[in-house]
Amino acid sequence: MSSAVSDCLDLLDLSSDELSWSLKSSQATTTSTSTSNSAGTGNRRSDLKSWLSAALSNQDTCKEGLDDTDSMLGSLIGTGLETITSLVAESLSDLADVSGSNGRKGGRKLVEGFPTWIKSKERKLLQTLPQGIVADAVVAQDGTANYKTIKEALNAAPEMTEKRYVIHIKKGVYKENVEVKKKKWNVMFVGEGIGVTVISGDRNFIDGWTTFGSATLAVIGKGFICRDLTVENTAGPSKHQAVALRSDSDLSVFYRCSFEGYQDTLYAHALRQFYRDCKISGTVDFVFGNAAAIFQNCQFLARKPLPDQKNSITAQGRKDPNQNTGFCFQFCNISADADLAAATLASSSNKTYTYLGRPWKEYSRTIIMQSYISSVVRPEGWLEWNGDFGLDTLFYGEYMNSGPGSGVASRVKWPGYHAMNSTNQVANFTVAQFIDGNLWLPSTGVKYTAGLTM
Repeated sequence: MSSAVSDCLDLLDLSSDELSWSLKSSQATTTSTSTSNSAGTGNRRSDLKSWLSAALSNQDTCKEGLDDTDSMLGSLIGTGLETITSLVAESLSDLADVSGSNGRKGGRKLVEGFPTWIKSKERKLLQTLPQGIVADAVVAQDGTANYKTIKEALNAAPEMTEKRYVIHIKKGVYKENVEVKKKKWNVMFVGEGIGVTVISGDRNFIDGWTTFGSATLAVIGKGFICRDLTVENTAGPSKHQAVALRSDSDLSVFYRCSFEGYQDTLYAHALRQFYRDCKISGTVDFVFGNAAAIFQNCQFLARKPLPDQKNSITAQGRKDPNQNTGFCFQFCNISADADLAAATLASSSNKTYTYLGRPWKEYSRTIIMQSYISSVVRPEGWLEWNGDFGLDTLFYGEYMNSGPGSGVASRVKWPGYHAMNSTNQVANFTVAQFIDGNLWLPSTGVKYTAGLTM
């Protein structure tokens, strides 16, 4: 109970900030699309939708944690949250009425393959080898650097600064649970490679942690960038929910990183997130949450679950149709990890069923496009959450995928499923237009015009 209440306090604190940013932005002059506060991108409409969507998700996460406690206090707090939720949802609806349900203005051009909101200096940081980066802090377990732990280096970082603060984390396995707190803006972690720099934890649901609180790396402060390292949760499949990464960082970037776990590996909880050249492995709902997240050129590896479990790669949690959230996979690879592939070969009669996703919330939205899908994915593609829940209101789409698991002839026949075959159908989910024309334009990693080709 205490951990669920603690989560709620943190979540409501985040909502307070997001609603404050929204209020300041909405009070800006109607003739300008920019906002004077430094929290967002400068695209007022996009920022408002993102912050209100996140605030709505926060209340939902809080209520879910309290519901799991089955306590009287949880019920009382939950009743109060319903009023806040209703007001935020009403504001999102009003914003949709003003801007139109799509509200897409088209994206801005990419610069050197990266989103325009990543400044020139940050693009160079992403492209430079770790040895060539001038860091503000260096972490090394052997005592040869400024700090021995990541936490110590984070504590020394300035608060609420627009200047990038770079922490170079040298090779080693850092067994610590790390939180980039909400006032730690524009922090950047630079490791020395996937599997070389490793942040490792084992918090999990069975041992008393909430899903929200189990993350090995929890990122809240805006503008976080992470590259060239592994984040893992080693709790194993028997411990159920055990998060490696949880991100609530707006305009966060994860580049050449690996996220390893089993159930609930990557919690893309809220706000705008971009993943490029990453590897994500897990079993049940191993990419979940209600962020507006785009994954490009990433590898998704389904692992061997418990004997009675089915694998689901995504569990996207859009609760309200006006939220600008969803998951988009483009130029990705969906395959079996080594343990699942070996188990399948060893016993053809006892195969694990793996699906692209299932609807955690009523308006769950996930699009798989121009990606490779191996035979690990079942022919029906998608899995129910609970009977016919969400099947009419979700939006699951597939477009121009390849591989033995990509055929759509035997896919589910749900009203919310779409096998898209024309550019007109998929245009709203390109990198230029996904999530209503805001400034979230993730990279393909090569020079291209924002659209359907690399």
